[in-house]
Parts: sequence; C-alpha cells; structure tokens
Amino acid sequence: MSSNECMERTVVVDYKNKIVHIIILDKFIPPFMDFIHEHFDANEHFFVIFGKERYKFGLTKEHDVVWIDTPIKLLKLSIGLNSSKKIIIHGLWSQIFNIILFVQPWLLKKSYWVMWGGDFYFPEKHGWLQKWVIKNMGFLITANEGDYILSKELYNSKGKRVHSIMYPSNLYKNSNILINKKRNSTDSINIQLGNSADPENNHLEIIEKLKLYKSENIKIYVPLSYGNKLYANKVITEGKRVFGKNFIPMLEFLPLDEYQVFLNNIDIAIFAHNRQQAMGNIVTLLGLGKKVYLKTNVTTWSLFFNQGIKVFDINTFDLSKDMKQLSENRKQIVQYYSKEVLISEISNIIKGKE
Repeated sequence: MSSNECMERTVVVDYKNKIVHIIILDKFIPPFMDFIHEHFDANEHFFVIFGKERYKFGLTKEHDVVWIDTPIKLLKLSIGLNSSKKIIIHGLWSQIFNIILFVQPWLLKKSYWVMWGGDFYFPEKHGWLQKWVIKNMGFLITANEGDYILSKELYNSKGKRVHSIMYPSNLYKNSNILINKKRNSTDSINIQLGNSADPENNHLEIIEKLKLYKSENIKIYVPLSYGNKLYANKVITEGKRVFGKNFIPMLEFLPLDEYQVFLNNIDIAIFAHNRQQAMGNIVTLLGLGKKVYLKTNVTTWSLFFNQGIKVFDINTFDLSKDMKQLSENRKQIVQYYSKEVLISEISNIIKGKE
C-alpha cells in the first residue's frame, strides 16, 4: 500500500457485534493489535484510541483505528457500545470513558478491564468515579492473582477474574537473536536499573544500594526513554556522580528487536517498583536466564513464587549468579509465557470461556 493510500484510508465505524477495544496509546498496544490480526479474525475486533492521531510505538496508518478526538465521535462511541459484543478496556486511564460507563452501567456487564497497575494501585490517588467503575466492572483481566485480590480488598470489586498475560510484550522470546553469548571473565557485569523514567522505579534508592559495588567491574544501564524528563535528569546526574562513565543512561526508544538484544547482554536486572510493573522486561530477562531483583512486597513476587520461578530480594543484593537456578527459571517461563498460552487465553475471552 502506498503512502498516499494510507493517508486517504478511512475506517468504517460499526460497533455492532464487535469486540471493542478501548485504548490510551502505549507501547504495548500496536504489537497487541498485530497479534490479534495474525492469530484471530480481525473483523471481530474494533480498536478505539482516545486522543489525537499520533503514530508511534509501531502504530501506522495501516492499523484500523478510530480516534476519539471530537464530541461527535465520543457520542457515536457511547451509543455504538450498546450493540457491541464485548468491551475490552486496556487500562482505566480515561475519565471520559468512565463517565460513559457510569451513565450506562449496563455496559459494565460485558466489559473486561485489563488491569495495568497504575490505574488502581494507591486508591488515595483515584477519585470516586474510578473507584465506582472498578467496583462494578464485570470482568477483570490479569495473570496476577495478587492484583485481583488487591482490587477486592481496596475497591470491593465484584467482577470475575479472567486469567491472561494479555500482551505479546509479556511473552517468552524464543528467537535466534536471543541466544546467550559466552561471557569472558574480563567482561563487565551488566546491570539494568528500572525500565523507564517513571519515579516509581525508585532509581535513587537503588543507586544508593549499588554504591558498595562502584569499584567492581560493573556497568549500569538505565532505560529512560519515556516518562518524566526532569526526573530522568536527576537520575542521570546522581548516577554519573557515583559511577561516572559506568553509569549509562538510555535516552532513545529502541525498536523491539534491538531492545531484546540489549536485554540479552544484561546479567542482572533490578526493578524497585512498589507495584506490579515492567512485566515484559522481567519475563524476557527470566526467559534469558538472567538474575532479576524485585521488592518482596509487590504482587509480582508472589506471582513468580507460585509459578516456581526464582526472583531475588533487593535487600539481599549481590553480584553472584546461580546458573542452575536461572536455567530452571527459563523452563518455567516457557511453560507459563509462551505464544501458545496467550493465543489460548485470548481465544477463551473471545468465546466467553473465562
């Protein structure tokens, strides 16, 4: 298809008997759309993105997308959802969409909320409308039972849990790109710190812990390509002050294949979030046999424990590696996070076999 054809392409808006996906654009979404088109009947699905048109994270004009950026489009969506088959909400990020659900509460019975974490953690940050929607949501999609339990404890949510890892970013990557290379004894130990410039990564806390190892042969790689730029600058200033040239900020957003190559060269990764986050990074790293550190109070810790996958406590950090244990982790990751598993899970959602 030529660029002119792409520019002229229009999407016929028809929500009737469709599975309507409600989206705020993020890096997880375009690969998910491609996954649906590759493995399912794309005609069953309708993708609605709130906001002005913007093409990033791999989204192109060839993707069939309706942009909700005018009151008329919003009204048509609100009416059209009544004839839809299912509604899949990719994170509760839109207050406008929450209002649609509030004034048409019957829509909640066929609504499936993909729980992202930031949309329900820390209830003190959320208003009454968000809390009402969470409480009355029909179905809650998460692979992490701890998050579902938390939603019941914090919001008295009534919906049924649907198990799914949901996004291709959370899959085990079985690719020739990701074959582990033999490391020489003179190679530095490569440490990944966090996954974004979000303050919830708690970079400064971990930089303080890693001071003990600043004389060791280490390099610290810090993905900061998206998030809070002022915070990113603060992290870079402190990291450079402590570790000098061995602190390497990553400021450019890498295509997926390049990012996977980067992860393959990491030895140890530290994610200091206080909530479930960075699942795609963590699953890929564990599948590559890398050592991953988390906080023990996050629901992700319990998730991996229950799956027989060993992750390590940030408070007991060291530079050692148990290769036998890390090899066992890879086997478990393949079992729980394969493409075949995701196809089966999404198929069950489509067919109503939750």
